[in-house]
Amino acid sequence: MKVVIVGPGAMGCLFAGYFAKKNQHEIWILDNNARRAKKLKENGIKIETEKGSFSVKINATARAADIKAPDLLIISVKSYDTEEALKAIEPVLTKDSRVLTLQNGLGNIEMMSEIVGSDRVLGGVTSHGATLLGEGYTRHAGIGDTVIGNISGKLTVSMRPVRELFNLSGFATRLTKDVNSVIWSKLIINAGINAISALTRLRNGALIESQGTREVVSMAVTEAVRLAKRKRIKLVYEDPIAKVESVCRATASNLSSMLQDVLKKRRTEIDYINGAIVRQAKSLSILTPTNVILTDLVKSIESAYSKQV
Repeated sequence: MKVVIVGPGAMGCLFAGYFAKKNQHEIWILDNNARRAKKLKENGIKIETEKGSFSVKINATARAADIKAPDLLIISVKSYDTEEALKAIEPVLTKDSRVLTLQNGLGNIEMMSEIVGSDRVLGGVTSHGATLLGEGYTRHAGIGDTVIGNISGKLTVSMRPVRELFNLSGFATRLTKDVNSVIWSKLIINAGINAISALTRLRNGALIESQGTREVVSMAVTEAVRLAKRKRIKLVYEDPIAKVESVCRATASNLSSMLQDVLKKRRTEIDYINGAIVRQAKSLSILTPTNVILTDLVKSIESAYSKQV
């Protein structure tokens, strides 16, 4: 199977590294940065884990035309770059190519379906965490389940090789008939962690050690759950606040992706997480004051990067 990971960020490198380590498939990274792609091709990818580290060689390019007829395309760019990335690779897709998003936030699976057709798109979530330490160098900072499905709710034969790829590479993965449920369940977890960690600059575990941040986590999650209930979305866990706190403990040493972005003064995905909750809640006349504040503060930090001390 020819697998293309679009975007060499923390999660992109994590997937590419573990997939290539098994050496059973042809693994590519498509990067929009030619210099970095050349470096990845020459030096490969290094993954740091609690048990040590390993390095693997990888195919890498900045030209979509170099990659012919991929079987699986995994979009690992930030949500705001999804459309551009997919349009760049779309010309080399075949009718049998599948496109998978495990990105944070809302809207990715719908956007991808509009561009390449819903029959070719898979969506889902992963609870694995990763921290980018350098170009092609990532730390595996959290372990969890990966869940994959499609909008139609059907479990198709074409989904099985994708599940097998992840499972054989060490990512425990299952298929679901209700991908919308798992995406919303992950969204609520991200809404309770990412923005707050970015604003406080605390690792995930520290968010529930302080009474103050623990309360804000609870308020942000409660608002998001209220919206999910109004939309009649069934979450995959019974107690959302307890679930978010358990994720914080399980990924205690991890820097959330939004905190990593803020530390590097990059654009965040706030519009696709807390911001998405605010927009959808407003359309239903649901008040979400905590998520409004979190969204506004993170966007204020973004707009003032050049002024920060």
